[in-house]
Amino acid sequence: MENPSFDYVIVGAGAAGCVLAHRLCEDGRYSVCLLEAGPSDLHPFIHIPAGFIYVGHNPNYTWDFSTEPSEGSAGRRVTTRMGRTLGGSSSINGFNYTRGQPEDFDQWAALGNPGWRYQDILPYFKRSERFLGQGDPSVRGRDGLLPISDCDWRHPLCDAFIESAGQYGLPTHVDYNRGDQTGAGYYQRWIHKGRRFSAATAFLNPAKATGRLTIKTSAHVNQILFEGKRAVGVSYQHEHGGAVHTVHAKREVILSAGAANTPKILQLSGVGPVEQLQKFGIPVVHASEHVGQNFQDHYMIRTIVRVKGVTTINHTARGIRLIGEIAKWLMGKPSVITISPSVAFAFTKSRPELALNDLQFHFSPGSYASGVAGQLDNFPGMTLGFYQLRPTSAGQVSLRSRDPFDLPLVQPNYLQSSEDQQVAIDGLRLSRHLMHSAPLMPYIERDEFPPASAASDSELLDCARQRGTTGWHFMGTCSMGKVVDAELRVKGMDALRIVDASIMPTMPSGNTGAPTMMVAEKAADLILGKAPLAL
Repeated sequence: MENPSFDYVIVGAGAAGCVLAHRLCEDGRYSVCLLEAGPSDLHPFIHIPAGFIYVGHNPNYTWDFSTEPSEGSAGRRVTTRMGRTLGGSSSINGFNYTRGQPEDFDQWAALGNPGWRYQDILPYFKRSERFLGQGDPSVRGRDGLLPISDCDWRHPLCDAFIESAGQYGLPTHVDYNRGDQTGAGYYQRWIHKGRRFSAATAFLNPAKATGRLTIKTSAHVNQILFEGKRAVGVSYQHEHGGAVHTVHAKREVILSAGAANTPKILQLSGVGPVEQLQKFGIPVVHASEHVGQNFQDHYMIRTIVRVKGVTTINHTARGIRLIGEIAKWLMGKPSVITISPSVAFAFTKSRPELALNDLQFHFSPGSYASGVAGQLDNFPGMTLGFYQLRPTSAGQVSLRSRDPFDLPLVQPNYLQSSEDQQVAIDGLRLSRHLMHSAPLMPYIERDEFPPASAASDSELLDCARQRGTTGWHFMGTCSMGKVVDAELRVKGMDALRIVDASIMPTMPSGNTGAPTMMVAEKAADLILGKAPLAL
């Protein structure tokens, strides 16, 4: 069939697209075509948790974005990677599971988006997950497809960090996803029996069994096809310069391509700011000035300390020690093979007078060259990274050219606001305090970054600008209330929805993978006309 038709066409097989495809197929009434620009997820390192060091930096499985230079990053281009394979970033990221604070979602509703309060969306968090740890069943799911486990690996530096946080006044947290994040502990992960459970592993495999799902990999979408203001399909290519294929949607086209690529596809299709479209000679289908605006990301700032008297990941993950860790993993024992780049956490405030936590700390008993995950330092080190949970700075995503294979321009405007700058300074001071508290002092040899000489506000801010990097948490570029309505339909268009992190009007307080899956869970009920889940 030259121009196949399906009830629903979903663009992007990431955390949102996989969940959505499963729920639409599970309904039993509709056919679904899922288009993914990248390859399948058969590479074994995708399913081995520590494999993120390889696949997370492999251009065969990632979108390699580099942000535009900005003052907040000291004129640097910040390299970030999004997943480009079945499962999207859930197949290549650090697999930490964090929902956010209830107030995050109450704010979404307060901005004029009914149905998105915490009490409205909590049932959708629960529906996705199969929580394997100890947790309150009123807030944690037990029957979902995505297994969530507590970290079973321990390290003396992590334990000392958690004790340091306790001395600072933060409780040891048993379940930070119950609605109250304040505290410190080990992260929950989407890992089960030593293997990563991506959105593809959890949701696509059962969707395939329905016989209603068609998956097309290496399908790079060029644009949405319209009849008037109605989306009727998409065009795609398997390679640059290759034949153009089309697939038609009888009911809806759904964009789940992520916060960078979703606005890019809209703009290439003639939906976006008029000035941007005219710049590239793209006929205007629908003027929407907010497409690509409100881009936000967590700006990660890391403190690195050289340590002594303890073996860190820097050496455990090499040579003969690595062979031993692989053996442990194969025997089902706790191993460095099953840990993420961030092992322990702390949620707290940069200033005591704040109503809500605004800092998330990520601790690792290891360190990476230049502070960027992917290459371990050759000395024993530990890292404490943090980011501002809800930054006030925002940027935009725009077209680089009319070539659909060109990556978009991403300008995050990191640390643009004076508030964000102050939080960066306060966060670095608190990082130094936690890293130099009594439980960790026996292990400290010297500060690597920031250097001990960096003491003033201006010096610390310079350090944040020089070495800060992405949190991999792109969101907001097609925000609810501006580009889409509360049912995620693109305003002014027919049969076109967006279901991914781009619809988030404000940043959730933490890693964005779990909230993105929640959005897809709720979107499925909206699309199918089902009554909202109730607690």
